[in-house]
Amino acid sequence: MAVRAIRGAVQVDADERDQVVEATAELVSEVMRRNGLEPDDVISVLFTATPDLTSEFPALAARRIGFSDVPLMCAAEIDVPHALPRVVRLMAHVATDRPRSHIQHVYLRGAQALRLDIAQ
Repeated sequence: MAVRAIRGAVQVDADERDQVVEATAELVSEVMRRNGLEPDDVISVLFTATPDLTSEFPALAARRIGFSDVPLMCAAEIDVPHALPRVVRLMAHVATDRPRSHIQHVYLRGAQALRLDIAQ
């Protein structure tokens, strides 16, 4: 069993609590689905949000979908003038037998533009 890091991001239309929670839940669920993971496989998740998202902590969404015992942390992205707005990012550390080359990073909605090289 190895520890792997999985990256992902999702863009929301507006800084509204329901949108942040719903989009983050979609992102976390898709990371789990594409990588064949269960919450017990997750070691920790670091969420970041662009400075224009302040209506809710992204970690709340993960808690609501079963990450009650997983260490979660939220932070603000640096405020780069040309950055894509209204984005929640994650880096999940997981225990998995998958080789690094088989890890599926997940970029949803407008966040696909962040990593055209790996977005599915």
